[in-house]
Parts: sequence; C-alpha cells; structure tokens
Amino acid sequence: MLPADLHTHSEFSWDTATGDMAGSCARAVELGLPAIAFTEHTDFVSWTVEPAGLPDRMARRVVDGELVPPPLDVAGYLEAIDRCRAKYPGLRIIAGVELGEPHWFAGPTAALLASAPFERVIGSLHSLLVDGRYRLVEDEYQLRPVADVLRDYFAETVRLIETCDAFEALTHWDYPVRYLPAGQPFRPEDFEEELRAVLRSLAGTGRALEVNTRRAVEPLVLRWWRESGGRAVSFGSDAHRPDLVAAGFTEAAALAEAAGFGPGRHPWDHWLVGR
Repeated sequence: MLPADLHTHSEFSWDTATGDMAGSCARAVELGLPAIAFTEHTDFVSWTVEPAGLPDRMARRVVDGELVPPPLDVAGYLEAIDRCRAKYPGLRIIAGVELGEPHWFAGPTAALLASAPFERVIGSLHSLLVDGRYRLVEDEYQLRPVADVLRDYFAETVRLIETCDAFEALTHWDYPVRYLPAGQPFRPEDFEEELRAVLRSLAGTGRALEVNTRRAVEPLVLRWWRESGGRAVSFGSDAHRPDLVAAGFTEAAALAEAAGFGPGRHPWDHWLVGR
C-alpha cells in the first residue's frame, strides 16, 4: 500500500488553474491510497513582482507591483470536503492548509486556524524579506548569486521553525531548488551545514519532515534527518492536479524505509523511526 498523500491542492488553492478536489479523490481511490489531505495555500504575504511573464490568473492579482493572494474560501472549501467525503466514503479525506510564511503573520495565522477544524497543517517558505520587501525566492535569483539566495532561504527556514509552532510538518525544504537558473546544479553536500541546521532545528521541535515528491527525493537529506534526531516523515506530492496525486510515492517510500522509517499505527499517520 502506498503512503497517504498528505499534501495536495485543489481548486481552492489560488495558484492553480488545474485543481480538482473530486478528481483528486477519484485518483486516490484508483491508486488505492488510504487517505488524501487537501492542504490549500494560505498566504498572507504580498510579493513584489514584475507582472510580465506571470500567468494571467496571477497577473490579474498584481496591484501596484505586488502580487496579492486572495484569502482561502474556508466555507466553500469545507463544503467541498463534505461532498467528497459523501461521494468517497472508503477514502479518508483530510481537511488542511499549507501555511506560507506563518512566522511573519502570527495573528492572521491564528485566526485562520481558529476558524475551521483543520486536521492537517503544514508549514512552508516561498519567499525572503529583503530591504523591507517580500520577494519570491525564484525572483531573487535574478538579483543575487544563487548560493547567497539558498543560504538565506535555509537560514529563514530555521527562523520559521524556531518562531512558529502552528504547523506539524515542514514541507518542501527544497522549494528554491525547483527554480534554479538553467544549468545550475544542486548538490546537498555544498550546503550541508545550512541543511543540517534546518534539520536539527526541526528535529528539536518533534515535528515531521515532509518527503515532497515534486522533484527527486534526496536520500542524503533523509539520512541527515535521521542523524539529526528526526523521528518522523510524511509524504506529499504537492499535486496541483489530479493526475499527480501520489506521484513518485513508490520510490519515496522505499527511500524512507532505507533511512529507517516505517508506517505508523494508522495508514495516514506519519512514518516513524523503527516502525
């Protein structure tokens, strides 16, 4: 059995034009997944951007040079969750959110989490605060050396972990690696000190590291996670369309097992050391 996919997005995530909650549930059933979590984007930040080159759906949200994400339609989202639970009673469907930069927005984050019974809360970092402006990491590559951006990202991830306890798992530590300039390689060994600092910090809080399959899983980082005292992992496809649900999970589960992690008590639980 494949692990539960605990990080997916539906039409309620503002950044996708291909999300489909019912379609993703159907795909999960087809694959035999025990559970799926819809962790919709909740971003309180406004990013300084250049509208040129943005998809139309995002360009329309640029106001005075800032990309302003809309709030999550909590009521509509929960209604869709209920409809899918009724349609797919054999699939555990988990309501959740992906908190973007929650350490910068403690008040709005707390208000959101108090507004609904979210069962799955993951934390993420997509941007950096530079000279008083929030900028997406991928845009920072146009302004500064790649190594500087990556080091700043990992340092900010430590601050996210150490100053915010609102989430249960850290997702896509490698978000900036997805957007490296063409021809720019990435070797975890080149950033071992910075990555180990992230992993030690997360392990010290007892939270889980997400094995995100949007790009190839780094076995070395899983090993470092275990060596740093990490006790739990979860799995997330970060799918923004149904056909990508649980993509790469067979390989990811094998790598997690090789690093010493195994299924928890329930099929939708975090995988734990020594299980």
